[in-house]
Amino acid sequence: MGNGVREGPVEFQRDVEPVTARIPAEDNQEKKKVLNSLMSGALAGAVAKTAVAPLDRTKIMFQGESRGLFPDSYRLIYHTYLNEGFWSLWRGNSATMVRVIPYAAIQFCAHEEYKQILGNYYGFQGKALTPFPRFIAGSLAGTTAAMVTYPLDMVRARMAVTPKEMYSSIVHVFIRISREEGLKTLYRGFTPTILGVIPYAGLSFFTYETLKKVHAEHSGKAQPSPPERLLFGACAGLIGQSASYPLDVVRRRMQTAGVLGHTYSSILLTMQEIVREEGLVRGLYKGLSMNWVKGPIAVGISFTTFDLTQILLRKLQHGPGLER
Repeated sequence: MGNGVREGPVEFQRDVEPVTARIPAEDNQEKKKVLNSLMSGALAGAVAKTAVAPLDRTKIMFQGESRGLFPDSYRLIYHTYLNEGFWSLWRGNSATMVRVIPYAAIQFCAHEEYKQILGNYYGFQGKALTPFPRFIAGSLAGTTAAMVTYPLDMVRARMAVTPKEMYSSIVHVFIRISREEGLKTLYRGFTPTILGVIPYAGLSFFTYETLKKVHAEHSGKAQPSPPERLLFGACAGLIGQSASYPLDVVRRRMQTAGVLGHTYSSILLTMQEIVREEGLVRGLYKGLSMNWVKGPIAVGISFTTFDLTQILLRKLQHGPGLER
């Protein structure tokens, strides 16, 4: 009996120690995963947006004008280049970086977390989500990122459509808007942004993840090549941005109304005024042809950069053999 009493606690400790030792290791692994997603997302957003910055600025200018002087957006790029210089095409890109780095980091990281949460909820741990949860994960990720970073998007839009003499820096934009138009102006256009980001982010992530899944099933390869990732991302961007484009136009009009002499009080009234003055297609889809160039390039670069950075970080941390 004495031996049994003495040996019991020792055996119990042997059973408990591995369990308690695993908990900090799991926490540490989860922190590394979140950090990797944040870093990969930040880099993905920065690379993609810098690559298409001239097209992005021109699109914002084109969307903001109710009666543009240049029916062709590509002529507007050339006009801007002639009158303001080559680097003016990147005007507002510093504000874009301030916004897009946290936006992309939050969006990609949130998408990974939402996929895990929904996978656990629906019983798909370690497997690809079915279509509806796949769409929901993307929509929630985009909504989360947009809610956190919206004022920075407002500032970027203002800097893109105004001469450089009007706003000298990002901080100057915040100060002038707060002083002259009120703090609530920083959230003007917020509702159409959220309504637009739900189909945009949802369809973008859904399309990209679906194409990767179909590719793996039909090719027999676990991972697509970088050119294939770019193509899948381009398709995702084309579908996502086309579906949400009218709300993107409404958002830009509401954001830039204060400096372009317009007053838009709601989404419906803004849409009605745009359609009445410019027509349905020429108004709500103004600049879409440029978006069909810019969007697929940006989203393709973004998804590809994120995936490849994730793979690289995992290899650096754990050695070769681990791929997304």
